[in-house]
Amino acid sequence: MLFRFIAFTLVIYLSLTIALFFAQRKLLYFPTNSLPTEQLLQTEGLQDWQVENDDYRGFISTKSQENPKGTIIVFHGNAGTAYNRTYYSRALTARGYRVLLAEYPGYGNRKGKPSEAVFIADAREIVNSIDREYGTPIYLLGESLGSGVVAATVADSTLPVEAIVLITPWDSLANLAQSIYWYFPVRWLLLDKFDSLNNLKSFKGKVAILIAEKDEVIPPKFGLNLYESVESKKKLWIFENAGHNSFPLNYQETWWQEVIDFLDK
Repeated sequence: MLFRFIAFTLVIYLSLTIALFFAQRKLLYFPTNSLPTEQLLQTEGLQDWQVENDDYRGFISTKSQENPKGTIIVFHGNAGTAYNRTYYSRALTARGYRVLLAEYPGYGNRKGKPSEAVFIADAREIVNSIDREYGTPIYLLGESLGSGVVAATVADSTLPVEAIVLITPWDSLANLAQSIYWYFPVRWLLLDKFDSLNNLKSFKGKVAILIAEKDEVIPPKFGLNLYESVESKKKLWIFENAGHNSFPLNYQETWWQEVIDFLDK
């Protein structure tokens, strides 16, 4: 009787483990395919941006700036689309930057299936295209999953990236996922690693890390662990009482200028 119970439990556990393996990308990526109207884009001071003659890769700011301080490429979190992050373009264009809200393959009506390898190859192509079109300096800003994308992108030390800003980052997806699904061998099942700890080891530029004190999605300890591992020039911001989805992103927040000052000095 005991043997049957153990065997039954083991079969259920293995079945759930297999199901988790095959469903993992659906648990990680939550794309939507809607696109804004031209009127909405104009209201936000944005337009479609393409890599040469390819399909659009996101939205770039159109507000006239005689001498922008550089280009900031924003990589958003795992849900929604690039257009849902217009608060970044509002805050950063107001402070003198050209802003590109990058879109992921499989999101916002872009072709492709979300995965780490696809995202990173696309992000590196975007960085090189921005360099060819506008030159340097180039900065990358990542939000949540986007922080993992940014860290993996700059693991290629040949890219002309001056500095990066990571908002609510993790140290590695394996560490975060294992803490959530502690009863499964998740770190051995992951297809997409997003190992920011290792990816930032070769990056020599500045690193700004912003953490929400009460982050319920990516607990602060994972961002703090990443910050401690960074060997290049770095600065940390911790926002008291802020959660993952209640991060203070209004363009009038004073921390924006603090980050800009850190990047520019």
